Amino acid sequence: MKTKICRAPLTLAIALALGGCAVGPDYQRPQVATPAHYNELPGWTRATPAAAATKGDWWTVFGDPLLDELEPRVAVSNQTVAQSYANYQAALAEVEVARSALFPTIGLAISATRQRSNGALNRGGANIQPVQNSGSIEGAVSWAPDLWGGVRRSVEKNQANAQASEATLANATLSEQIALAGTVIELRITDANIDLLQKTVDAYREYLRVVTDQDEAGTAPPLDLISARVQLKTAQASLIALDVSRAQYAHAIAVLVGKNPEELHIPHSSVLPSLPSVPVGVPSTLLQRRPDIAIAERQMAAQNAAIGVAVAAYYPSLSLSAADGFSQSPLGGLLNVANHVWSLGADVGATLFEGGARHGQVAAARAEYEAAVANYRGTVLAAFRNVEDDLAGLRILAQRADVLDSAVRDATRATEIARDEYAAGTVDFTAVAVAQATQLSNQQTALSVHQQRLLDAVSLIGDLGGGWSADDLTVTSDSQAKR
Repeated sequence: MKTKICRAPLTLAIALALGGCAVGPDYQRPQVATPAHYNELPGWTRATPAAAATKGDWWTVFGDPLLDELEPRVAVSNQTVAQSYANYQAALAEVEVARSALFPTIGLAISATRQRSNGALNRGGANIQPVQNSGSIEGAVSWAPDLWGGVRRSVEKNQANAQASEATLANATLSEQIALAGTVIELRITDANIDLLQKTVDAYREYLRVVTDQDEAGTAPPLDLISARVQLKTAQASLIALDVSRAQYAHAIAVLVGKNPEELHIPHSSVLPSLPSVPVGVPSTLLQRRPDIAIAERQMAAQNAAIGVAVAAYYPSLSLSAADGFSQSPLGGLLNVANHVWSLGADVGATLFEGGARHGQVAAARAEYEAAVANYRGTVLAAFRNVEDDLAGLRILAQRADVLDSAVRDATRATEIARDEYAAGTVDFTAVAVAQATQLSNQQTALSVHQQRLLDAVSLIGDLGGGWSADDLTVTSDSQAKR
C-alpha cells in the first residue's frame, strides 16, 4: 500500500488554531418599531399580570363543554398538525446530519480473495494451477477540519430551520384550534337561531290559529289568513335550512379533530359560549407571543447563517486521513507484524477561478437574508394590525350589541301591541306582520352580532399567540449563543 507522508502535527495545530474561526456575519435580530400601546386602547400601556393571561388551555375561558372536550384532540389527531410534526422531526434530523460533518469518519474494511493463477509445468510435465488466498483488514479515519466555520454555519442554519419548523408546528396547532373554536361558535349560534326560529314558528302557528278563527267568524278578510299562512311557511322553510348549516359545521368539527363526520355526534345545545375578557398586554410582547413571528425570525436567522456558508467557499479546504491495518498474500499469518501497513495523508484544495460563482452565491445569500428581514418586519406589522382589528371589532360590536338589545325589547313589545290591537280590530294584519318581521330581524341581528363578538374574541386570543411564547422553542447551546 502506498503511503502518503505529511507533517501531521503541524497540520493539526493549524486546524485547532483556526477551529474557532467562523466567517460570515454573526446573527443580530433586527429592531422593529413597536408602539407603546394599541390604538384601540388609548392611554393604556401597562401589561396585564401574566397570571391573568391565557395560557395553554385558553379555550376554557369560553365555558363551553364541547370546546373543553374537543380542543385537546387537535394537537393529537388533526392531520394538518400531524403533517407539521413530521416536518419538524425531519428538520431535527437535518440538524444531526449537518452536525455530523464536525466529526471524523471512521471506517473498517475487511477483504478476502481466493484466486487461481495461470498453470505451470512441474518436473514431471504435469500442468499445475495453484490456488492462492489473500486478505486484508484495515481501519481508516478521515476528517475535514472546519477551518472557516462553514460547517458550523451550516449547523446554525439547520438549527434555526428546525426552530422555525417547531414554531410552524405551534402555529399549525394554534390555527387549527382557533378554527375549531370558531366552528363550534358557529354551531352554537346556529343552534340558537334554530331555537329562535322554532319559537317564532310556534308563535306564528298560534297566531295563524287566531286569524283562522276570525276568518271563520267572518271578522277578518281572506287576505289576512293567506298572509299569516305565508308568514308561517316562510319561517318553517328558514328553520329547515338551518339544519343544512348545522350539519356542515358538525362535519367540519369532526374533521378538525381527526374523525370521519359520521363518527362524531354533537347534540343540540341552547347554551351559548361565554364572552371572555382577554388580557391584551403591550405590543412589544407580541414579538414573543406569536408563533408566526417566531417562524419569520428563525427563518431570518437561518438565512444569516447561509451567508457564512457561502463565504466559507472562498477559503481553502483541508482533509486529513489515516489508515492502519494488515495485508497479506497468501492469507496465512495476516496479523503478523510483518504484514502491518499504514498511511497518513492530507489534502488541501482551493478554487482559483470559477467565473464569479462564489461571489454570486454570497450575493444571493445576502439578498435572501434581506428578503427574510422584510418578511419578518412585514409579519410583525401584520400582527399589530390583526390585534388592532380584533380590538376595534370588539369595541364597536359591544356598542352595537347594546343598541340592538334595546331594539329587540322595543320590537318585542311592538309585536305584542300589534297583536292586541289586531284582536281588537283597530289595525289590519299588515301592522302585525311588519311588527313580527321586525322583531325576528332584530333578534337574528342581535345573535349575529353576539356571534361576531365571540369570533373576534377567539381571533384576538389567536392573534395574541394563545398563550404560546418563543421561549418554548427548543434551543441548543450553539444557537442560544447566536440569539
